[in-house]
Amino acid sequence: MTSLGDNAASAGRKDTRLISMQSFQGGFLEEPGYLDYGAVGPISATVLAEERGLAEMVSHARYGSFTELLAQRERMQTAVAGLTGFRADQVVHQPNTSSGLMQAMFGLTGDVLLSAADFPSVPFAAVRAAEALHVVGPVWLETDHGRVTPGQIKAQLTPSVAAVAVCLVDSRTGYLADLEGIRQVIGDRLLIVDAIQGFGVVDAPLELADVVATGGQKWTRAGWGTGFLALSDHAVERLTPVFSGFTGTGLGLTWDEVVPPATDASAFQISDGDPVALARFSAALEELDAVGLDRVQAAVSDNVTRIIELADEFAVPVVSSRDTRERAGIVVLEPPAEQLTVLEASLSNHGVSVTSRGGRVRLSVHAALSDATVDMVRAAFTSYSTAAVY
Repeated sequence: MTSLGDNAASAGRKDTRLISMQSFQGGFLEEPGYLDYGAVGPISATVLAEERGLAEMVSHARYGSFTELLAQRERMQTAVAGLTGFRADQVVHQPNTSSGLMQAMFGLTGDVLLSAADFPSVPFAAVRAAEALHVVGPVWLETDHGRVTPGQIKAQLTPSVAAVAVCLVDSRTGYLADLEGIRQVIGDRLLIVDAIQGFGVVDAPLELADVVATGGQKWTRAGWGTGFLALSDHAVERLTPVFSGFTGTGLGLTWDEVVPPATDASAFQISDGDPVALARFSAALEELDAVGLDRVQAAVSDNVTRIIELADEFAVPVVSSRDTRERAGIVVLEPPAEQLTVLEASLSNHGVSVTSRGGRVRLSVHAALSDATVDMVRAAFTSYSTAAVY
């Protein structure tokens, strides 16, 4: 199969421009009104074509066809490397973000500073590791209404803290973490990043992290069962590969004895990944590399601004950051408590897909935002402002 990433990787991360933004936006197949990428990203046209092609290959199982399937892991590693700044050999497949975070937390020795308000994948991994092994301890960070900042981390660091864990983008506030600032204040401690709510739409300096875990079912629009764990050399030295299966030895398939884990990132895997899922993920990442992640981020930012301005027009309170340096693709609305149901009903009645949780409504905006979707949001806001009683 043709791999856009083959040429993209050789051209360099920033200068690759193999497809236009218009072509990229044309790959959004979802119906108008979909603004819930923070929950699920409907798979792209490129990913759908990749899945169909691999399914056809698997179903017929022609001579030599499985060789192509076995090559998908290396393809995924190359694609991830092109977008993150990690080397390909520092990347291993994980079926989702939580699995990657579990690998990191169970392998850690010492305290980890993190926010209890982060998406549950992070605190659950830390607490489960502490309960099971008693060698890692969660230290709960006091935040600014859920926002994790370098200043708060610096003020709460202690000598026992061996690692700091943070979400690249907070799923409830939409806040984009300052990885550069955090890296500066934590020194040589491990920086563990849950990147799921920003990877694919934020051109963040992920190479500053020691551990990056993410899945591909949201903003990269690659479907479930896709993801990776990237580990710096420093992280490999500091973490113990507790969950290391037969594919984590670096020796290939070994029989009749259990050999030690590899001494590189490959140790942090249990078994082979689904090759079709790997292909879907690779296709999505290669397309991102081909259009340019910085261009995707710029398009997302413009569309977020468009939604915020529309909310302002109808006096719908926006509580997520308006600063482009502090946001990704999430817009959070918080109407008065007595009007929340009205807003939810207005959006639902006009076919706008969003997430409503904890008294807030989250709209997740991607690089493609059709006029039809904007019209649906406008109609919903019109109904809301008409029905709301002040």
